[in-house]
Amino acid sequence: MSDVQHHTTTSGERIAYRYTSGTGPTLVFLPGYMSDMAGGKASALFAEAEALGRACLLLDYSGCGESSGDFADGTLSKWREEVLALIWEHVPGEVLLVGSSMGGWLMLLVGEALGEKLVGMIGIASAPDFTTWGRSEADKAKLAAGETVFDPNPYGPEPTPMHPGFFADGQANLQLSRDIPITCRVHLLHGQRDADVPWQTSLALAEALRSDSIQVTLLKDGDHRLSRDEDIALLKSAVAAFY
Repeated sequence: MSDVQHHTTTSGERIAYRYTSGTGPTLVFLPGYMSDMAGGKASALFAEAEALGRACLLLDYSGCGESSGDFADGTLSKWREEVLALIWEHVPGEVLLVGSSMGGWLMLLVGEALGEKLVGMIGIASAPDFTTWGRSEADKAKLAAGETVFDPNPYGPEPTPMHPGFFADGQANLQLSRDIPITCRVHLLHGQRDADVPWQTSLALAEALRSDSIQVTLLKDGDHRLSRDEDIALLKSAVAAFY
């Protein structure tokens, strides 16, 4: 990852990113909750973009990966502004957003702000509104009262926190109960053995989006991460359809 650069935001955060120039729309990958641009899906898409001469932008949200900041201060709204700042700086043309899990929620906020600059979206186990459907009423009460809630982490030794600031901002940015004014082409991928995000969430998202050009692909044996070789191959094929 020797090609990592940093962008300093107006608030002073140093946002780590990787960028390769090329033709066609610029693919911008949005990682999931507590994930970063070093993940398998992001790395595979960046390597393919370099090999094929396509433009691609990866980044770490503040408080994640190689970016500065405290994860406890992170919110969807804050990360949206960081993503947009990098896009405005590096992407003169069209954008193809690819969002994984929470990144599939964030891509809706970013996509709406991009307007006509947005040419397409690909969601991977998209998780919009998980502060609502993903939390018990007891958890919501604790979070609303300013308490951090910790969940078991199947991917590492430390529990996964949800901080009250993220929860409050998430509740202020719910998407599935409204008409989402995005009209570009959309492809949503979701595993039906996803233990974290119900696959029906992608169907609800397809219904909420204003676009009439939406494809939903369900993988009967797919899990949440969709990082197997066959999953990565399917993702690459979905990306190629936009070029």
